[in-house]
Amino acid sequence: MSKKLFFLLSLVVLTAMLLASCGGGGEADCAQDDVFCVGLVTDVGEVDDKSFNQSAWEGVQQAEKDLGAVVNYVETKDAKDYAANIALFADKKYDVIVTVGFLMADATIEAAGKNPNIQFIGVDQWNDGSVANVTGLLFPEDKAGFLAGALAAMMSKTGTVAAVLGTDLVPPVVAFKEGYEAGAKYINPGINLISTYHPGGADVAFTDPEWGATTAKQAIDNGADVVFGAGGKTGNGAIIEVASHAGLLCIGVDSDQWETVPEAHPCLISSAMKLITPGVFDLVKLAKEGSKPAGLYFGATGLASFHDFESKVPQEVKDKLAEIDAGLQDGSVSTGYAP
Repeated sequence: MSKKLFFLLSLVVLTAMLLASCGGGGEADCAQDDVFCVGLVTDVGEVDDKSFNQSAWEGVQQAEKDLGAVVNYVETKDAKDYAANIALFADKKYDVIVTVGFLMADATIEAAGKNPNIQFIGVDQWNDGSVANVTGLLFPEDKAGFLAGALAAMMSKTGTVAAVLGTDLVPPVVAFKEGYEAGAKYINPGINLISTYHPGGADVAFTDPEWGATTAKQAIDNGADVVFGAGGKTGNGAIIEVASHAGLLCIGVDSDQWETVPEAHPCLISSAMKLITPGVFDLVKLAKEGSKPAGLYFGATGLASFHDFESKVPQEVKDKLAEIDAGLQDGSVSTGYAP
C-alpha cells in the first residue's frame, strides 16, 4: 500500500471516529442567522442508554426533523468534563444547548452566564430564574413512582415488591423511590418493600447493569415478585434479570422501555414515564420562536401502555390506577414526597 493511500484511508477512519464520538451531525456555521443549531451534552453514560439520555436526545432529533435544526451530541465520560463538553457547542455558537441531568446544573448555569446569546435547557435541573437564558425541565417523578408502586402492589401475589435504584445523590431518583413506596402502601399498608440504592457515586450509579441484575436477584430471592428499575443502565440490568425468571413482573422508568429494552418484554408490565422527549422538543421549539421561558418548565409523567400485559391486568386495577391518577392531578391524593 502506498504512503499516499495509507494516509487517505487513515484520514477517512479518523473522520468517521470523530463524527461518531460527537453524534454524527454535519458541519454547519451555527453563527449564521439562517442556521439553527441544537447540541446535547449527556450525563455520564452513553446517548443510547435506552433511558434518560436517549429520551432527551430523541427530543433534539425531533427538532432536526420538525424544525430543520442542525443537531449534535457529546457523551460525557466523567463529571469533570461537563463544562468542557458544553463549551464544545458554545464556542461554535450553537443556538440551543441541552444538558442532561441534575448534576450538570452548576456547569449549565455557569456556561449560560458566559454565553447570554445561547439558550440553555437543563433536563432535571432546578434553577431560580435569575439567569434569563436557562430553563430547567422538571418532572413530578414522585407521581409517576406512586402510580408504579400502586400497580406493583395490586399485581403482586407475594406481598413483596422491590425497587433497584441509582444514587440517592440525585433528587429525581429519590422522588421515584419515595413515590413508589407511597403508592404501594396506598394500596397495601402492610406490603413488604425492598428498595436499594446503588452504593457508588453518580459517576457509576447509572452505568452498572451487573449490580442492577445482582440486586434484583437478591430481591427476588427474598420474595419480591414485582421489581421497579430506576437508574439508567443499572435499572435496565435489574429488569432484564427479572425477565429471566418466569412469572415475575417488572416496571421500567423514564421512557416506555417496552420500546427500548426488548430483553425485558417477558416481565415488563409498564414503565413510570417522564415525558422527556416531548418536553425537550417543546422547549427547543419555544427557543427557536424566541419565547422559551426562564426558570422552570414542568413536563408530564404517567404510566406507559401495558402492551402484551393488557389482557393480564384486571379491569379493576386499571380503574383504580385511573382514579389514583386523577387524584394526583387534582391534589386529592398526595404522594407525601417533600423535596
